[in-house]
Amino acid sequence: MAGRDGMAGRDGMAGRDGMAGRDGMAGRDGMAGRDGMAGRDGMAGRDGMAGRDGMAGRDGMAGRDGMAGRDGMAGRDGMAAGVLLYCRQTPTLIKGWTASMSTNNAMPATIGELRDSGYQSVSVREEIRRNLIAKIRSEEPVFPGIVGFDQTVIPQLENAILAGQDIILLGERGQAKTRLIREMVNLLDEQLPVIAGSELNDDPYSPLSPDARQMVADMGDDTPVAWIGRDMRYSEKLATPDISIADLIGEIDPIKVAEGRHLSDETAIHYGLVPRTNRGIFCINELPDLAERIQVGLFNLMEERDVQIKGYRIRMPLDVFVVATANPEDYTNRGRIVTPLKDRYGAQIHTHYPQTLDEEIAIMDQERNRFPDEDRVVVPQFMTDIIAEVTARARSSNEINQRSGVSVRVSIANYETLISNALRRSIRLGEDIACPRISDLPFLVASLGGKIELETFGEGREDRLVEDLTKRATLGIFGRYCTVDNLDDIVTSFDLGNAVETGNDVPAAAYASALDNVDGLSAAVTALVGDDKRPEVVASAVEFVLEGLHLNRRLNCARTPAGGYRYAR
Repeated sequence: MAGRDGMAGRDGMAGRDGMAGRDGMAGRDGMAGRDGMAGRDGMAGRDGMAGRDGMAGRDGMAGRDGMAGRDGMAGRDGMAAGVLLYCRQTPTLIKGWTASMSTNNAMPATIGELRDSGYQSVSVREEIRRNLIAKIRSEEPVFPGIVGFDQTVIPQLENAILAGQDIILLGERGQAKTRLIREMVNLLDEQLPVIAGSELNDDPYSPLSPDARQMVADMGDDTPVAWIGRDMRYSEKLATPDISIADLIGEIDPIKVAEGRHLSDETAIHYGLVPRTNRGIFCINELPDLAERIQVGLFNLMEERDVQIKGYRIRMPLDVFVVATANPEDYTNRGRIVTPLKDRYGAQIHTHYPQTLDEEIAIMDQERNRFPDEDRVVVPQFMTDIIAEVTARARSSNEINQRSGVSVRVSIANYETLISNALRRSIRLGEDIACPRISDLPFLVASLGGKIELETFGEGREDRLVEDLTKRATLGIFGRYCTVDNLDDIVTSFDLGNAVETGNDVPAAAYASALDNVDGLSAAVTALVGDDKRPEVVASAVEFVLEGLHLNRRLNCARTPAGGYRYAR
């Protein structure tokens, strides 16, 4: 049961100088033995859960054929693969590799294997530029999901990338600035080799951090290599007043000092976001909000491509692609971009709101919240057009502070509110489908009011403004679908004493009587919705026609005691 100098012998429970022997629970000078739970001088053994001289498997976090792999987080025939530190994904997916690498089923796991594979390191700018060129040549969308920038913003952005310039996107709120930058991540290679365990995504051929340099000096070509995905190479920071140089660049780590490291030791540094994004893309959102003294700290990063850490005579030549977003300075009034920093950005690109109604609608439909039961929702095209037109009218209204802008989020939120109110009505009335109507538009005050800034303040102004915007939008869209002079039969029918009551809570079936009693109304509805005879769709078309005639001063409209509307002459 016990071996030499220990508690158990070979094939027993304990081994020489340890707690367990070979093939047992603990090994020589350690806690467990070969092929057991722990290895020599370490906590776990070769081919087990952890490796020789360490906490995990050989040169990595776990062992071969175990829970994780050599030099990485996942192992051969183990629990993980893909974009981890050790993978079985075919290397042909990685751009820039030589053809000979496609014969190997595993990523290079050491610097020596990486060098033998023919891999060559390139700067992040060259990498992004190369992948952009490949996308353009293959006619693949470079920024999928971005609507309305094809002839304006995207060409400028592509030019800046091809030139290797740092970029600042200047525009009002809700103009897809951050989304554009996040889409740039797809221009990075799918995977990138780094020295395993390094803090700064160190290049295996040219390590930057002191720990990585020491590892290469000690292990040479046997230095383990890890593979990281493109998402791990992007960092984003929202500029707030409390940001410090330590957050972005780095500072002395008091915990490391307390552990015994000297203040002059470079390894006592805790690196900030910028160094940790080495060989990647770093984004600062709302750059003018960053304190001017912090902006000054970015000068070296933008020009000399290095950073200086407080209290240390070191410079770190980082490989970082820097992008930023900002609102126009004449609006924010919270700060400014200092001139020397602005001068260091290679390209300043202005974004804009959708320039056509179709672009606005495409964004609305793409970005709105969706739910599994929406097969019951039917939105007539004229109602969708009205929502987009409301936003367009708001952007030209002199009652709204145009310096703050009217975001596309206004259209998206209004569209969602319109649909939700129709759905609520269909549930309460037990109708088969949810179809928005003109009488749903007053409910937009909840989604529109909080997203605009009025030039003057006053009680009830938002409600009156929403009503005015929806009426003007409805009038404009009505003119695109109908010709008032062709609806004289409807007006004549009302002259004979007919009247129609509508409202948000009026059942769709109640509108059938209007079609029977008002001459010409059925033909006008058919022209709008075609052969769709569903009561909910017909009710929406009826309200659109009646409201259009009212706004053209052909019919009168009065509120009813029940909160609905009564159209008459």
